[in-house]
Amino acid sequence: MEVHAFTRWLAELTGRARPEEGWYGVFAARDPEGLRACLDGTDILPWDVVESLLQDVGEAVDGPFALRGRTLYAAAVDAHDGRPGGAEALAERRDLMEAERRYAEARGRELAERLRDTPDPAEAARLEHDLAWTRDDRARAAARVGELTARLARWGSGTSVGVRGGAGAVAGASPAGVAGPAPAAAKPVKAERRPRGARYAWLEEGAEAVEREPAPLPALPAGGAAPRGARFGGAPEPAPVAEAPAADPVEADRAAAAAVYALRRLRAQGRSGEAHVLLCEALAAPPARLPALAAELHRAGLGADWSTLLWEAASLPPARLAAVAGVLADAGRAADCEQLLRQGVARPVEELAGACAALRAEGHHREAHALLTAFVRVRSAEDAARLAGADPHDLVPRLLAAAREVSPSRARDLLHALRVAGLAGA
Repeated sequence: MEVHAFTRWLAELTGRARPEEGWYGVFAARDPEGLRACLDGTDILPWDVVESLLQDVGEAVDGPFALRGRTLYAAAVDAHDGRPGGAEALAERRDLMEAERRYAEARGRELAERLRDTPDPAEAARLEHDLAWTRDDRARAAARVGELTARLARWGSGTSVGVRGGAGAVAGASPAGVAGPAPAAAKPVKAERRPRGARYAWLEEGAEAVEREPAPLPALPAGGAAPRGARFGGAPEPAPVAEAPAADPVEADRAAAAAVYALRRLRAQGRSGEAHVLLCEALAAPPARLPALAAELHRAGLGADWSTLLWEAASLPPARLAAVAGVLADAGRAADCEQLLRQGVARPVEELAGACAALRAEGHHREAHALLTAFVRVRSAEDAARLAGADPHDLVPRLLAAAREVSPSRARDLLHALRVAGLAGA
């Protein structure tokens, strides 16, 4: 009964999400069967995954809808954990998550060292992206260790059981942004390389983890670009990414054809993680190549991969995000540009102010307005007031105009929040 009540709430949540976008799209693409099992109530989604889905639909994690879900979730996990053998399963999963946390720390250390040593801006951008995903894996794994430990404590058990694979197995699927050569101590059990990571850790186990405890995840070099965005937890403001020269149309078409050919081969071989990495690497290339890649992906029937790429682009540094949005707008891909901007509104308000400024500096006033409109539609009036505070003279009238387009009540709420913040007369 308790599990069924939670799955009904979860179905209401996922019914509001766009299946091809956001975290929902990533989870569904990486393991549709595992996600379906959670939606059907056979298994329970980790709470951090639920929070990511709440982010997809613009629900605050401390809002009434989320709090109701949290209550239902607590009852559901108690019922699920109380089954025969439930405590043993929890203890094993906790060990898997601890191994996953250690793996993410080791991977993060490796990526940070490579980032410090590379002189190539494009390679640095790719490494920054991979490091951000690895940090996300580490944070999720640590959160799940805490959650699983608390669930075990409720059943009076803190026992750690043995883990398959000797050194400790880890979950078998993850965001491909982390895919790449594993540290020497991590050897895949299967010949086929699978994606891995903390987000997908309710899925089947399949690879050994790092045995030793690595040093804490190192910070990026001083002055280096750090990834930002809602899932990166407030890293320092990045240095601008050096832009490559505009792509030649013939070269863009050639690069798009080569990328799609490689992508189809990877998909055919079941190497989803490497396919995702290939898509992410496209974001380190000149933005002017992206329209050609979009056209080639759609011609090949890989539109879902283009949606994944747009979602990844939503977490680029503000100047780079604005560059990609501007290129898509100039190429006549208005729907893609709007999708990218909608997905970008979950970012910290300071970044959105920078993205708006960058768009306007390039003459993309319509796109800047679309970003602000999407922002006031899904974020709170208090968030909008904080955004306005970044540049009151410019952003207050623009945000009010955007709020009026959304609804009269949204405009009234924003005006009140601006007055509270002392910005109504700006």
